[in-house]
Amino acid sequence: MGFMTIDGRKVEFTDEKNVLSVIRNAGIDLPTLCYHSELSVFGACRLCTVEDDRGRTFASCSEEPRDGMVIYTNSGKIKKYRKMIVELLLSAHCRDCTTCVKSGECVLQDLAHRMNITSVRFQNTREERPLDTSSPALVRDPNKCILCGDCVRACSELQGLGVLGFAHRGTDAMVMPAFDKPLSATDCVSCGQCRVFCPTGAISIKTHMDEVWDAIADPNTRVVAQVAPAVRVAVGDAFGLTKGHSVMGKLVAVLHRMGFDEVYDTAFAADLTIMEESKEFLDRVEKGEKLPLFTSCCPAWVKYLCDQYPEYKDNLSTCRSPQGMFSAVMKEYYRDPEKNQGKKTFVVSIMPCTAKKMEILRPNSFTKGEQDTDVVITTTELIRMIRNSGIEFSTLATEACDMPFGFGSGAGVIFGVTGGVTEAMLRRFADRHDKATMDSVAEAGARGEAGIKEFTVTYKGTPLNVCVVSGLANAHTVMENIKRGKKQYHIVEVMACRRGCIMGGGQPPRAGNRTKTARTEGLYQADSVTSIRKADENPLIVSLYDGLLKGKVHELLHVDEY
Repeated sequence: MGFMTIDGRKVEFTDEKNVLSVIRNAGIDLPTLCYHSELSVFGACRLCTVEDDRGRTFASCSEEPRDGMVIYTNSGKIKKYRKMIVELLLSAHCRDCTTCVKSGECVLQDLAHRMNITSVRFQNTREERPLDTSSPALVRDPNKCILCGDCVRACSELQGLGVLGFAHRGTDAMVMPAFDKPLSATDCVSCGQCRVFCPTGAISIKTHMDEVWDAIADPNTRVVAQVAPAVRVAVGDAFGLTKGHSVMGKLVAVLHRMGFDEVYDTAFAADLTIMEESKEFLDRVEKGEKLPLFTSCCPAWVKYLCDQYPEYKDNLSTCRSPQGMFSAVMKEYYRDPEKNQGKKTFVVSIMPCTAKKMEILRPNSFTKGEQDTDVVITTTELIRMIRNSGIEFSTLATEACDMPFGFGSGAGVIFGVTGGVTEAMLRRFADRHDKATMDSVAEAGARGEAGIKEFTVTYKGTPLNVCVVSGLANAHTVMENIKRGKKQYHIVEVMACRRGCIMGGGQPPRAGNRTKTARTEGLYQADSVTSIRKADENPLIVSLYDGLLKGKVHELLHVDEY
């Protein structure tokens, strides 16, 4: 424990790793562009610079706290210094803010307002660069890059891919893929974590909102929405509601008001995934082949494994993702002329994930030559569409999903958090559904924020080694251990984004620890108040197997190859 004086006030500190953390704990919101607690300290933006009692200035993010330090965060010299930094950044930055996709959410824009910058004295001499729109999920605009390095470190440190890096030097420095390749020609898996950490519009979501509006406007098109579990706990706070609180009922209401003909919960399809994947897993265990089984719900992870470890492709579950299963079933349902009434069925998938935009274009996401999911929009795009509609989201009464695929189990809901797929499968294996049994499953080891979780469960006398992973850098560690024979697992659940889909690349950015925790707790709370908590007890799933899926299970719910 130590003490330092910050702006004339004595402040206690303990194990904070830098002066910046102590300052923020003291209630002072010191601005930063390149500092994130989950990334390495870079010290590039210098906005967190402070002054000590000797007149020395230094970046507080890279300075260790020492007992007796005297710090000034807003001296006249520091204020001028910070304002100059932002002004210089703006001078080499595209300033078409009104038409920027990041407008209203841009950290640089906020800083300009905060520091009262109403004009820029310096001329922009940087050459205008073309946009990279090659990715199915992301758009890279070099003209809006401020060289903070956040995307570089997120891709390298969190995801272990290193797709982006710095090129050239001095005033010619740029962030780009190696040899300035388009993103589509790199190892990019479309996870969108670079976009999450980018403070400006240099990396943004490739939007598909106009296609959805066009479909809604067509009287000959039936527009069907499916809403992923993680979306419901990330939308509400954008409209002033409690962080992490599930707003699924309001989402159904607003989508109906916006013109969607039918609205469904992807948790229903997650139940299908549990049924099929658990069956496949037990079959592999019995035969002792293609183990460990790797989950296939996360498209970024699937692409990562196919690109980086192609020798393990056969270990991937053949199950489609819940998104893929729902869309295939929905399209099959409306192939019946009596049901479709001559209308085209247009399936819109509302996801927390940018990689889902890539998934729907894969050859194995087509059935009978038809693309199963027509459009994916992310949570961020949905929020913009709601605002565009003018509907007051916070005041809406709740509505239930439509039939015949009206609800999913609580097990399907927790697919949105890391460990959720595993926990849902363990519930499927449980003989009972009482609270004590569900609590026991929850305590088995799948829950928690750790990037790599390992535990063993017993099923009918057979010990099963389980590994739950979130973050592709952690997945790399696990894969190397498997490849070298250091670890033996029966099943490995992988989600590309740390903490799972709640922190997907399509979720609203600037989510601190409180928001991350609230989203996790929100999904577990939504599960706990659900009457049906096991996939195999969902009567809609049982009736689907007895009806539409007869003789079509593999065709609609599985893939033949990756």
